[in-house]
Amino acid sequence: MMDDLFEQNLSRAAPLADRMRPRTLDEFYGQAHIVGPGKLLRRAIETDRLTSSIFFGPPGSGKTTLAYVIASTTGAAFEKLNAVTSGVKDVREIIERAEERLKLHGQATYLLLDECHRWSKTQSDSILPAIEKGIIRFIGSTTENPMVAMTSAIVSRCRLFQFYALTKDDVKQIMRAALTDRERGLGALNVQMDEDAMEHIANVANGDARAALNAVELAVLTTPPDAEGVIHITLDIAEESIQRRAVRCDDEEYYNMLSAFCKSLRGSDADAALFWFGRMIYAGVDPRLIVRRIIAHASEDIGLANPSAMTQAVAAAQALEFVGMPEARLSIAQAIIFLCESPKSNSVVVAVEKAFADAEHAYQVPVPMHLRDTSYPGADKLGSGKGYKYPHDYERHYTPQQYLPDNLVGRVYYQPSDEGYEKKIKEVRRYMRREE
Repeated sequence: MMDDLFEQNLSRAAPLADRMRPRTLDEFYGQAHIVGPGKLLRRAIETDRLTSSIFFGPPGSGKTTLAYVIASTTGAAFEKLNAVTSGVKDVREIIERAEERLKLHGQATYLLLDECHRWSKTQSDSILPAIEKGIIRFIGSTTENPMVAMTSAIVSRCRLFQFYALTKDDVKQIMRAALTDRERGLGALNVQMDEDAMEHIANVANGDARAALNAVELAVLTTPPDAEGVIHITLDIAEESIQRRAVRCDDEEYYNMLSAFCKSLRGSDADAALFWFGRMIYAGVDPRLIVRRIIAHASEDIGLANPSAMTQAVAAAQALEFVGMPEARLSIAQAIIFLCESPKSNSVVVAVEKAFADAEHAYQVPVPMHLRDTSYPGADKLGSGKGYKYPHDYERHYTPQQYLPDNLVGRVYYQPSDEGYEKKIKEVRRYMRREE
């Protein structure tokens, strides 16, 4: 009796997000692509045939929650570890208990491992035999991409299920359920939440149900009831309860956003490039990393099609150093727009790659005699510089002459495109008979 009372007190003290954790698949919101009616994961859970799996996706998307649903709907035993605090000894103890259950009662054991990407190779290897023999049904939960962050040995033995951030409608449904549930939620209180307040919390939570419920609980518990006993949650109160949208930015997400930004620059989409710029800054990415990519793209994707692109890119980097953020975001945005709206050419990068490839494989290529250094005494006696034509002595300051080594004569690295300033370069080359 006393134990039951303690359990009730602990349950009441738990945060709203924990109290409202779904107990069945019918109470679970989101991830319809894997737990919707007829989907593989749902069928496996309902028939208690789920094999070792890894759930990966953003915070608050339901990974751990679904593991608890599995625990409450299956006849199997359920063990939980956190990769940050657990070690090989903890794993061995769980394996021993699981093996005993299986031998004596024929009962399977699920092991939920939160933050499973934090496990070392030694820790991962310690559980592999138990997974292979079916002693343990492993469920890993992580915000990282397991293909990148986890050992291939354990990933190859698990089925991967990707979770996505909850939609705004999903989050609002979860909030409404918490406000009306009298047993686990806030239904025993007379709470009235304005629609714009709910919309604001759902929007700022950014698909994270936990963040939304924490905001709802804070708003309700800190707002006194009015004369009629109603706790009225307005937009102002909601804004105070959840002030900043949390943007996920682990290594994988950083490189994904940076990739989207670079592709937007190359694709001449200024709107998208500005969005990804803002997204990265909001997520805490160092703006110096962004301006470095802008400078690189000025040559890689624009080059001589618009030589001013490099000027704009370098100016943005200098502005960042001189005035800092947030003021420098205007200069950076200006460079982004300039690069996006400029004509595009990859002629420079193609030319460099070809030239470097030849330079790498050209073994001890001698410099043609007429191009050799003549600054030291006696150079003329060795024939250095003999036959060299000084371009400024000729019309238009140009005369045909061999500059490449003998075995590379005729090799063309730079081929100007028909875009922007390169079109003019091509015309000049034709006029000077450098290209037919």
